[in-house]
Amino acid sequence: MTQAQLVNGLEEAAPSSVVAAGRRNLSGALHGLRRQALGAYLPLLALGLWALAADRHWAPPQILPAPRLVAQTLGELIAFRGLQGLGAGGLMTLAMTIVADLVPPRERGRYQGYIQMVFVLASVAGPLLGGVLSEVSWRWIFYVNLPIGALALGAIAATLTAPARPDGPRPQVDYAGAGLLTAALSCLLLVSTWGGRTHSWTSPETLGLGAAAVALLGAFLLRESRAPEPILPLRLFRDPVFSVASATLFLAGCAFFAVIVFTPTFLQLATGATPTESGLLLLPLLLSATATTALCGRVISRTGRYKAFPVAGLALMTAGLVLMSGLAADTSVLSVSLMLVVFGIGFGMFTQVLVVAVQNAADRRDIGIATASTNLFRALGGSLGVAVFGSVFAARLDDLAGRMPRPEAVAEALGTVFTVAAPIAAVALLCVLALREVPLRTAA
Repeated sequence: MTQAQLVNGLEEAAPSSVVAAGRRNLSGALHGLRRQALGAYLPLLALGLWALAADRHWAPPQILPAPRLVAQTLGELIAFRGLQGLGAGGLMTLAMTIVADLVPPRERGRYQGYIQMVFVLASVAGPLLGGVLSEVSWRWIFYVNLPIGALALGAIAATLTAPARPDGPRPQVDYAGAGLLTAALSCLLLVSTWGGRTHSWTSPETLGLGAAAVALLGAFLLRESRAPEPILPLRLFRDPVFSVASATLFLAGCAFFAVIVFTPTFLQLATGATPTESGLLLLPLLLSATATTALCGRVISRTGRYKAFPVAGLALMTAGLVLMSGLAADTSVLSVSLMLVVFGIGFGMFTQVLVVAVQNAADRRDIGIATASTNLFRALGGSLGVAVFGSVFAARLDDLAGRMPRPEAVAEALGTVFTVAAPIAAVALLCVLALREVPLRTAA
């Protein structure tokens, strides 16, 4: 069962990261595509949460991964990435929830660490694979999901036995809440993507989308306060552990994707590396994050203490981003690798720890939705981060155009991206300092 969960985690984490190193070739092939396809995938994670709201009733059957589709045009690519998000919303969350059902919190850090290692592996090795495949054809960065999905489907079907469905009425799925949340997040993403670039910040389009996002979020909160089985129970926010962990994961997800998405861009445009070479240069981040993830899980299982890890991890992530803000066109590969090691050690120390903390503090009936919600905040942070940082990068690059050679301009623009990301990681550090450390239970 554990092996099946790990393969399923790989299927959830791989698609977005594989696209990262191939974005340049993909953009050229589809005539100017930049952030829209990536953005279309992430906000629809919210709609995938409808299944998670009922996972405490019957989680395992819903873990089967959704099919991946390959587009022929830009419009189809955006639509199919959105459809992909409907299924992907539950894969990592349900894997963590099933572990929570079977393993006591005191031991859960080790197993969650294994799943998190797969997420880190896919997130960082994905750009390497994407670089290799995009040199053949950009379409292969999507075709590669088919064998991974088939492997995950076979592993889950062969090893995971669904429990008998409990007696009682069928749970009511909050479709209205899911739709309102998805629409609100989509408007928010469009504001962060178009603002200052496609449309000015004061244009009717940008202001209208912003107003729509606020109105839809308000309607969502009103719906959740009245729904019989809300997709995001507002009572969860009464738990300070959940609130602190969600805010921290949102901010840290934003900072993490700044490195994952834009480091390959720096290596390709500023140093002339090929997509494959830029993926290989992310290996220091992969190895350091994987090692610390495994180590932290084992230490938590032995000691039962966990707060020190996210505090130290976010401090190191902030330090890594500060170092990367000084990137220049002549920065050596060794220097970039050392910066990535610092960042990777920090990233490996906190993500699965916060999930374990939330599951440990939540009521048993809320473990699934609490896990899903924290993953949603992490995905939303990454999605908004990519959109905002992409706008910052493009605006700064336009400002520098013609004033310095292109490699120097690219390095300067990306330095600005990391300069903006560093304070976000620092705010995440301040948030996690407020985390209340609840003793880990010894029974599942």
